[in-house]
Amino acid sequence: MNTLHVPALPDFWWPRSFNTWPLPTLGEPEVGNSTLLMEGIPLEGGMPFYHESILLDKVLEYLAPAEGKIFADGTLGGGGHTEALLEKGSCVKGVDRDADARKYASERLSRFGHRFEAVAGRFSEMSRLSEEGKWGQLDGILLDLGVSSFQLDEAQRGFSFRFDGPLDMRMGESEVTAADLVNEWSEPDLMKIFFELGEEKASRKIAAWIIQERSKTPFETTLQLADGLEKLLGRRGRTHPATKVFQALRMTVNDELGELRRFLNSAADLLKPGGRLAIITFHSLEDRIVKQAFRHASKVEIDQPEWPAARPNPDLRYRLITRKGVAPDGAEIKHNPRSRSSRLRVVEKILPTSSS
Repeated sequence: MNTLHVPALPDFWWPRSFNTWPLPTLGEPEVGNSTLLMEGIPLEGGMPFYHESILLDKVLEYLAPAEGKIFADGTLGGGGHTEALLEKGSCVKGVDRDADARKYASERLSRFGHRFEAVAGRFSEMSRLSEEGKWGQLDGILLDLGVSSFQLDEAQRGFSFRFDGPLDMRMGESEVTAADLVNEWSEPDLMKIFFELGEEKASRKIAAWIIQERSKTPFETTLQLADGLEKLLGRRGRTHPATKVFQALRMTVNDELGELRRFLNSAADLLKPGGRLAIITFHSLEDRIVKQAFRHASKVEIDQPEWPAARPNPDLRYRLITRKGVAPDGAEIKHNPRSRSSRLRVVEKILPTSSS
């Protein structure tokens, strides 16, 4: 099996982030035009599993679903993107580590019968899942790396600083929780993830405060941490001072960047020639990883200063479909502020001998 090497980012690389979500409103999401699809069937406990399908029209444009095609949605969530693919006649394997997401999507998409299958697992495991399920090569793969509104707003999941709940943040089955990190990790390790993943300028101050506070009382709930951070840092503007810390903890608990790198290393082998890979990112670190992997795997030749001439790229797998990240338009951002930081990048698999 051919794999694409995705280099790790250097320690303490601090990008200029485009992930600056405002506080979400407490009201119900509005139902808008066809570009945004709102999902809202209640789960047990009464909370609807809802998620607005971001950049939906662009995803359909680039993946071009049709009858007889088969796709994998590696981040099934509420199933909005998957539903749109199914409505065009395609078959979809919906992968998600979250049991609530799989249960909800299976009920919601049951009308499509055998053309839809909810698959338990992580998208980084897609090669194994494909082999075990005998999927064959795919016409397209979609990843939407955003956290669903249900996960953000359900107190018991521990993602939100708006509602009190256990300091958890696990998207699926995992042994490590956010509480484990803040109560057990060293000050340098906490400072590093707040700086790298949260892009938090006050990372040193926050890490020192956590060490001091946990020696008195362990952190157990979301508001215990969020309220303490608000007192420590103060409140300016609409963005809660705990936003970046919660982001860093969530990304660490779920190994989000590691998942993405592992997937990119083997994604091309899952696609048939002409098959397309579309990835929606929400964080500058994610976007940089995807951008660099796509650009490298689409270069016909590579060169180094010490080489006498350029050489064929052994990792050539794709043709770039989007030269730049595709952002949502103003109407979508106004309707769904959480879409503001999203970027869509798409590549198409080529034959190894192709030079296009």
